[in-house]
Amino acid sequence: MTRIERLRPDPIPAVHPLPEYLATGQRADWYADTKRVLQVPWMGVVTMAYTHYPTFFGELWRGLKPLCESRPFVEACQDLRTHGEAITAELGPASLVGKLSEMGYAPREIDNIRQVNTVFSHGNQPYVIIAAIARHLLEVGDMAGEQKAEVFEGRHAPETQVPFLLMEPHHVDAPTRAVYADIEATLNLPFVNTDYRAFARWPSYFALAWADLAQIAGTPAHEAVCQTCHDRVAGLAADGLPNPGGLSSDSLRRAAEADGSLEEVIQMCRLFQWLLPGLITNVAYFRHQLEAV
Repeated sequence: MTRIERLRPDPIPAVHPLPEYLATGQRADWYADTKRVLQVPWMGVVTMAYTHYPTFFGELWRGLKPLCESRPFVEACQDLRTHGEAITAELGPASLVGKLSEMGYAPREIDNIRQVNTVFSHGNQPYVIIAAIARHLLEVGDMAGEQKAEVFEGRHAPETQVPFLLMEPHHVDAPTRAVYADIEATLNLPFVNTDYRAFARWPSYFALAWADLAQIAGTPAHEAVCQTCHDRVAGLAADGLPNPGGLSSDSLRRAAEADGSLEEVIQMCRLFQWLLPGLITNVAYFRHQLEAV
């Protein structure tokens, strides 16, 4: 079956994510429901941007919700994470534990950073699959999976005790703003992802972690890992997952058209589906940096 290709839109389209602290009404309800179903503490920028197109997101979430609550979806997320972390290890991330200890970080503080990483290592997987499904339906056609899916019972999210805090650009001082700017420039991003804003809660750690990652980001080896992640989620969107919500290409395209320009929605979806495999790779790289030698 035809699958979506890894494609960075050029020019980068305008996106309109509304932060959680500004969301009201239907948007706030969608944010809360998405977080509840995915068992994550944050509304991804990808789905924030989707809700700017309410007819589109309403139809997408109507069909995705029963899938996201299914056992095949949860297991696909777990497999995606396991595989991604394994191949990212081949990039050879150096342990930062010794340097962090020398800087004064106590073992408990380093473990707190690991816990935040665990939240994103778990939560990014459903978002990247959602992005692939949206693109597949808009650009390729229907999903080929069967409609029946066993419901997942219980909790699959990690148990963490670290408060979930985000350092927004207006919260941070000049050195961290410079790191944010370097991330945007190096990764060709129009914004700083949630993950990076959470890690910036520990600015000295994050500057060190990013400086190490920046040396390999965008290299052929790094891009190969991103491509592998893309290929796996493209396969899941095409025929690797069931479709219990009865999503169809025609219905989603009509919903996007009802919000204005179909092409505008497609370009927005391409952007997020392109950047999320890179984000997953980078979070896995950060995770390996926190392993003791």
